[in-house]
Amino acid sequence: MIKCEALIIFKKTGEQNKMAKCEICGKGPQFGNKISHSHRVTNRRWLPNIQKVKVYINNTVKKINVCTKCLKAGKVRKSI
Repeated sequence: MIKCEALIIFKKTGEQNKMAKCEICGKGPQFGNKISHSHRVTNRRWLPNIQKVKVYINNTVKKINVCTKCLKAGKVRKSI
């Protein structure tokens, strides 16, 4: 049998497993309730406006997920 800690070491973390989350401020989806006119309550989520942008990090160009609020505030330096 393989121990749990061995599974954690060999687990792959690929791009397809990342959720929509800003890598600058950490903003992610928020959860709440949708309330209809008859006051029936169902679950819903609000997603942030995340864009995949090429930015300069330590004098190298890297593609990261950034929310538009961080882009407008100038928290990242976009590459050309």
